[in-house]
Amino acid sequence: MNNFAGDTLFFGVVISLIGYEIGALLKRKLKLALFNPLLISIIFVMVVLSVGRIDYDSYYEGAKYLSYLLTPATVCLAVPLYEQLELLKKHKSAIVAGIISGVIASMGSVLLFAVIFHLNHEEYVTLLPKSITTAIGMGVSEELGGIVTITVAVIIITGVLGNMIAEVVCRVVHIEEPVAKGLALGTSAHAIGTARAMEMGEVEGAMSSLAIAVAGLLTVAAATVFANFY
Repeated sequence: MNNFAGDTLFFGVVISLIGYEIGALLKRKLKLALFNPLLISIIFVMVVLSVGRIDYDSYYEGAKYLSYLLTPATVCLAVPLYEQLELLKKHKSAIVAGIISGVIASMGSVLLFAVIFHLNHEEYVTLLPKSITTAIGMGVSEELGGIVTITVAVIIITGVLGNMIAEVVCRVVHIEEPVAKGLALGTSAHAIGTARAMEMGEVEGAMSSLAIAVAGLLTVAAATVFANFY
């Protein structure tokens, strides 16, 4: 495998950003949810690495700088939440109930999936943190004895899928309340879903930001309980 990328400090960052910009351009031009910028970026990077016969470690040496921005970007989601503080106080009971039910539904679906497809315990706990942000999900998976790399992939797939189908699902099940839309996206599709929620509106974005943090904390506690169910 070619490792020339390892000699180019920001090679990974550059091709990742190029892929994302291509995705953003396609989405603006074609206006189709299928052309999610993150999904296009992932495919673009995979193609570049495969065609150029570049190993992942070489790519990551340059791309790792992007991951440093993950935590501060998550913290910045508190800004829209602060701006909607009065709305939060007004709907606090519904918000708490919505997030708790979302966390239970997420892990309950993984339990059902594990039973149907006869997964082993390691595979089961690997999937449990699928709906929370990567920074928290990696720690949960490692603590429970899961396969962290697969957990990361599943979290990304969950977020991208939630981002792509959010509006369609809301229309199909007739969810029109902005608070409900935001909570659903933040609880089920973490930060990537929140990006879509912010496009939908300020209230949706604020509620989704709240759901990321609370759902993440609840999942840390609840995952240890659900891990004993299978």
